[in-house]
Amino acid sequence: MDMPGSAPPPPTPPPDPTIVAALARLGLVPEGVPVSMTPLAGGVSSDILRCEAGARIFCVKRALSKLKVAQDWRAPVARSRFEYLWLEEARRHVSDAVPQLLGYDETAQLFALEWLDPADYDWWKGKLRDGRVEVADAAAVGHALGRIHAGTAGSAEIAARFPTDDIFHAIRLEPYLVATARVHADLAPQIEALVQTTATTRRALVHGDVSPKNIMIGPTGPVLLDAECAWYGDPAFDLAFCLNHLLLKCLWAPAARNALLASFDALAQAYLREVDWEAVSEIEERTARLLPGLLLARVDGKSPVEYVTAEDDKARVRAIARRLLLAPACRLHEVKDVWEGEPVRT
Repeated sequence: MDMPGSAPPPPTPPPDPTIVAALARLGLVPEGVPVSMTPLAGGVSSDILRCEAGARIFCVKRALSKLKVAQDWRAPVARSRFEYLWLEEARRHVSDAVPQLLGYDETAQLFALEWLDPADYDWWKGKLRDGRVEVADAAAVGHALGRIHAGTAGSAEIAARFPTDDIFHAIRLEPYLVATARVHADLAPQIEALVQTTATTRRALVHGDVSPKNIMIGPTGPVLLDAECAWYGDPAFDLAFCLNHLLLKCLWAPAARNALLASFDALAQAYLREVDWEAVSEIEERTARLLPGLLLARVDGKSPVEYVTAEDDKARVRAIARRLLLAPACRLHEVKDVWEGEPVRT
């Protein structure tokens, strides 16, 4: 999980001089003040460090060119600057749902942001894993995401600041959908159509990785992190990406299944209430069609979820995804009905 609220594991390595120099340029570490850096656990796409300089505690994030996954997955480190720009823009629309930014250093291609103390911020993925599912959390995430999309929709100026089509393809469309189409050649036409629709739909500023692993639940609600997939494109991707996780978590925390499915509904409804840039039916249909492609990708793409390991569970995900790819749903409740194994309601 690439986030500044993770528990720091020992031991602490010597400070990286490149980062120390960048922090000095940003004015975060005065000359002569020692700084300690502790890596945060779990990140696969970036180095995340908890930094202490005197009485000040903050985080530093630096993108990696080769991601720490089993398959060969590379991405441009320039995405770090676009992540910072996404966080900066999102704070204009939902200031409580984005961490405070402390500066970006172009030379080292890293940025600093506030430290989210685990005493005050709960990791949403951990809550879901442990069965501590609160429907209000999902509704708040949907509301915040919808506000960001509504606030950036139709802006040529914002679109011009995010010329990240190649990055989004490299770290989202290719490893998730294109790679999955290679595994399931008979479904390639359906999956490639999803790629085409997503790549050519430009409506709003997209986070690209709205996952419970990148969301902290704090005193004022959710805080969104890890926006290195930032892109001006199809907001349906963000909605589908997060809803996909709520479905898959049913396999990880089966005792919380009903609450997770209620969270699916709450997030979708809260989000769709914010949609004012296009017909609600249009974005809901794109989301419902994309969801099965993402379900299949989290089993057979380059970044499978770590908790779907049982072959029966994988087979179930594949069967549901296949059904929905071959007979696409138009509404999100239809996707949930198929997931639950119930007759589809119209």
